[in-house]
Amino acid sequence: MSKLYIVPTPIGNLDDMTFRAIRVLKEADLILAEDTRTSGKLLKHFEIATHMHSHHMHNEHKTVENVIARLKGGETIALISDAGTPAISDPGFLLTRACVENGIEVDCLPGATAFVPALVNSGLPNDKFIFEGFLPDKKGRQTRYLALAEETRTMILYVSPHKLLKTLAEFIQYFGADRPVSVSREISKLHEETIRGTAEEVLEHFEIKAPKGEIVVVVGGKK
Repeated sequence: MSKLYIVPTPIGNLDDMTFRAIRVLKEADLILAEDTRTSGKLLKHFEIATHMHSHHMHNEHKTVENVIARLKGGETIALISDAGTPAISDPGFLLTRACVENGIEVDCLPGATAFVPALVNSGLPNDKFIFEGFLPDKKGRQTRYLALAEETRTMILYVSPHKLLKTLAEFIQYFGADRPVSVSREISKLHEETIRGTAEEVLEHFEIKAPKGEIVVVVGGKK
């Protein structure tokens, strides 16, 4: 029977790829990739010869209908993103929803995603937490901060390197200088590191050492 597989890929170390993920990608009729050039390197490394089509945030609205038609025609399709689990701040939700609406089976494999190790490494409470992904750039950003300022659960955010200093300064403005913060960067890669401290201390660190790479920020909730 046709099925859509959601397949996580390594966020850094290629050894994080699972045996099952490799098998599914080899056996699928088609792989949908966020960037075929990036994924091409991954597939070559694991000797996966399955044909790829591009499926990313700029074309997913247009491609969903065709993918659904192929699945209804009996094909098995695997969806991957550049790194991590698709649909987590990456393309994937629209296609998954369309499959559910059309009675097509969806199977999401367990695997790499950046926010889980960042949360565990932070040392902040992880029994209850919220995942915010990327905050709005402009419209709605202040409104979101005002709401988060009252949040008592640990908060997880994705932040691009060139916005980290601004974001940490905003933490001080809306949460207070003493709010505990943990910044994990380059998770599972050669230069992986986690910097912990108050919002003020972490900001001072990255003012001296410019942030680089993929970044996950974990913030303690309001006491």
